[in-house]
Amino acid sequence: MEFCYDESEHDVLIIRADGGLNSQNAAEFVKGLEKLIDAGLQRIIVDCTSLDYVSSYGLGVLVGLHSRLRKHGGDIKLAGLKGTLADLLHVTRLSALFSIYPDVNRARLAFRPKDA
Repeated sequence: MEFCYDESEHDVLIIRADGGLNSQNAAEFVKGLEKLIDAGLQRIIVDCTSLDYVSSYGLGVLVGLHSRLRKHGGDIKLAGLKGTLADLLHVTRLSALFSIYPDVNRARLAFRPKDA
């Protein structure tokens, strides 16, 4: 996982997910994000355009991240879903849990205040 923090977009953390999200790399992914969320980060976009694989453990990580952010008044948005991952979220009905956008720019726009 590659972390890319974009300060110019209202404190939104953009995470570029390259390769896969599974039990081998999810622990590091979650540990870093939990610290940021506990420190006050409330808005995360996961850029899935280069994400090729998500295991059931990885899905659990995304759901847990969503829950933790909600408890802190935040939100997570998924962008650029394709192929198997998009199908998997639809079949498991997790697509109703997450805000899903075709690309990062549209996800950024969704975080903008309504009156801006």
